[in-house]
Amino acid sequence: MKKFFAPFFLGLALLLPAFAWASTAQQVVQSTVDQMLGELNTRRDEFKQDPEQFYQSLNTILSPVTDFPGIARGVMTAKFIGRASNEQMQRFEETFKRSLVQFYGNALLAYNNQAIRVLPGNGRDTAQRASVDMEVQGDNGALYKVSYTMVADGAQWKLRNVIIEGINVGKLFRDQFADSMRRNNNNLDKVIDSWADTVSRARQSAEAKQ
Repeated sequence: MKKFFAPFFLGLALLLPAFAWASTAQQVVQSTVDQMLGELNTRRDEFKQDPEQFYQSLNTILSPVTDFPGIARGVMTAKFIGRASNEQMQRFEETFKRSLVQFYGNALLAYNNQAIRVLPGNGRDTAQRASVDMEVQGDNGALYKVSYTMVADGAQWKLRNVIIEGINVGKLFRDQFADSMRRNNNNLDKVIDSWADTVSRARQSAEAKQ
């Protein structure tokens, strides 16, 4: 499971910090990979001793350039958003964000300096939407293809979705949310409270498909 999803979490955490100031998406991905790996290598022991410190650092990095509310609403979908109170919607967004940041951090801490390559642009990007493709070498030597969907939010790029080895992560989470609603008899509070476990099942589902 870790071998499959680690490239997703690693690549996401590495590429996001400077996206808002990119002259091109590919240039900022490459420069940010170099920057983040340098920091990780310098502070690895410190972060391993105190993972919570690393999660907080990642949260600071990811929040300005990730559309967490938009992603969370896309996962819940209009079908269930209509049933949610403002408090429930806010709680799900916070829970969703926290669970992903923790997974990103765990994958990064397990990273052992394998190769990462940002691929040339595909020529299909627009002023409002961009796709950045990467190859991440796993610790088993296998190459994993990762594609990030970015959307323009004013003058800033924000992450909207990720596809890894052909698996659409946004759709995967949507399916898991709907399944959790069925299993919990449409009790939205139970679904929100158990979301961390749902994310783990989503990872297992993706691993099984591979």
